[in-house]
Amino acid sequence: MKEEMNPQPVIALVGPPNAGKTTLFNYLSGKNLKTVNYPGSTIEYHVSEINARFKCNGLLLDSPGIVSLIPNSPDEEVTVNSIFNHPKYGEPDIVIVTLDSSQLSRHLLLLKELHSADFKVIAALTMGDVLAEKGLMIDDKALTELSGIDSVNIDARIGKGVDNLISVIRKKLKSPKQIPDKKNVEIWRDIEHLIEAYGNIEEIENKVLIPIQEINREKLEKADAKLKVIQPQITDEAKILPTQKTLKIDKLLLHPIWGLIIFFLVMALTFTSIFWAAVPLMDLVDLGFAALNNLVINIWGHSWVTDLIADGIINGTGAVAIFVPQIMILFLILGFLEDTGYLARSAMLIDKPLSRIGLNGRSFVPMLSGFACAVPAMMAARTIANRRERMITIFIIPLISCSARLPVYVLLLSFLTPKDKLWIAGLGLAAIYIFSIVISLTVASILNKLNKKIIRAEDNSSFIIELPSYKMPKFSVVMHNTYLSTKEYINKAGPIILTFSIILWFLTYFPNIHPDVPKDELSKKEYSQLVVSERLEGSYAADLGKIIEPLMKPLELDWRVGVSLITTFAAREVFVSSMALIFKVTEKEKRLQHSIITAMRKAKINGTNEKLFTPSKIIGLIVFFIFALQCISTIAVSRKETGSWRIPLLQLTTYSSVAYILAFLIIHGLQFLGVP
Repeated sequence: MKEEMNPQPVIALVGPPNAGKTTLFNYLSGKNLKTVNYPGSTIEYHVSEINARFKCNGLLLDSPGIVSLIPNSPDEEVTVNSIFNHPKYGEPDIVIVTLDSSQLSRHLLLLKELHSADFKVIAALTMGDVLAEKGLMIDDKALTELSGIDSVNIDARIGKGVDNLISVIRKKLKSPKQIPDKKNVEIWRDIEHLIEAYGNIEEIENKVLIPIQEINREKLEKADAKLKVIQPQITDEAKILPTQKTLKIDKLLLHPIWGLIIFFLVMALTFTSIFWAAVPLMDLVDLGFAALNNLVINIWGHSWVTDLIADGIINGTGAVAIFVPQIMILFLILGFLEDTGYLARSAMLIDKPLSRIGLNGRSFVPMLSGFACAVPAMMAARTIANRRERMITIFIIPLISCSARLPVYVLLLSFLTPKDKLWIAGLGLAAIYIFSIVISLTVASILNKLNKKIIRAEDNSSFIIELPSYKMPKFSVVMHNTYLSTKEYINKAGPIILTFSIILWFLTYFPNIHPDVPKDELSKKEYSQLVVSERLEGSYAADLGKIIEPLMKPLELDWRVGVSLITTFAAREVFVSSMALIFKVTEKEKRLQHSIITAMRKAKINGTNEKLFTPSKIIGLIVFFIFALQCISTIAVSRKETGSWRIPLLQLTTYSSVAYILAFLIIHGLQFLGVP
């Protein structure tokens, strides 16, 4: 419902992607933002009050980037509709449009569309430093006169021009509120009107962009004392040098062969860094949870309550919390790559290879989002206007190795590699992620050929992307976005992990709370281990596991691994806490992760002296996790985004079956070759 009595004026921030809209939003809000969805949709936007230091009352709404009021995809349609009449806040009092000064000819169209729709508009002109590298400066006063729209030069990274923007906002708020009319947008669908508009845009651009050497030096220094790259006299060679550098860099990064090689090297370096850079923080988290576990036991002793707290809650949660530093580093690196402008070029780079399998570069963003989580990745596929490509992208996203798999991969790779050779595990992790990309693209190619039978959609497609300028990332912005992404992951996974850790502890602890174990000639540690072993044998988890044990025997695994695999349908990360609960319920060592791996190395198949975990079985489990669709949330979102159960059920049965069969072949194939 709309807030009929909203006490604050609503200020909507809109603009093309990579035009500095989010940077301005963060500066005006003081980063005190809240992320929510548009009612009835999965499209996210940010909302915040203007920071008190600006002494300007207003509610800021930041929405996904758009280039026009004529939507080309489902998510753009939601965004455009919200600009005219937000489902919660109604019509905005003011619309601030961020325009990249160095891309003025393309971005002025959105400004014209908003103005013609009767919005009260302010143009915030960004990227002045990029424009200056081309030897030009934009005259915001001239743009105001020619367009009839208040225009202000700003640099929200350092706060330059923001005070002027606030003054214009205050002035605008004093005038009566305007009600936008969406009917006025329809004229922009007319080709002749568009041609005429672009002719006018060209005239405006020629008049407002001024060569720097024509501006008085003293006036220039006052206007921008911090712009160190500007000199009093700039030669023709100096003006085109930045463009030459950009073209030279793009010639290499967008090369059909070298560009792909660089892309894969960047990805390999990214995932190798995830492994070794996080070790100090992981050790700290590991020691902290282990110490907390010991503290609880030492203070209150052994009872079912303290065992629940120590082994169910602390160990179960700690077994996954240890991997948060690695997930944080993943978001951090991807944030830097995005801010430099490289990720947009990656999308363009792989557009041609993707087009050969029935996709285009627009599928790259959802696929990349899949490294974080399949749920938002499937939602991001709404940006793909072509239904066939959207359905194929959604179908292959579960094959992209998400961050939920990361704790599982790290645990299993740590089992395989020596502690003093982490680089091997890092390369192994990079290989897993690259392999998941190759597999997803292979499946996409197969689906493209089976399009008529499975997807049943149109085949027209195009891909256009605006490449952002190369720039140095703003460290504080990247860190803040990393914090938000990591926080979202913890909020999403944390409650699930905690809940299932408690449930699994209950299943492994009851009903055989006090098994009959003789103490004769046993040390305290041996007696404790035997109690746990007997308790497990008579637990509810054992009863459940023995039902599915026939499925585990072909893989040469037992019911304990089966129970852990079942719990992963709630969240894949729970596999690690399950292993902690099932294989390390009594070990009180200094290192939690080391303790889990040690217990795995010692574990034997019930009733035999055969090791439960060997290199061949661990590799088989890794392959299983690469393919298996073990996420209820992903299945539910797939159902919502595709509009039926046909595709999610096909994903579940196909991927799970392939995962099981390949794990079986890998395990027995490696054993045949002599790998234990």
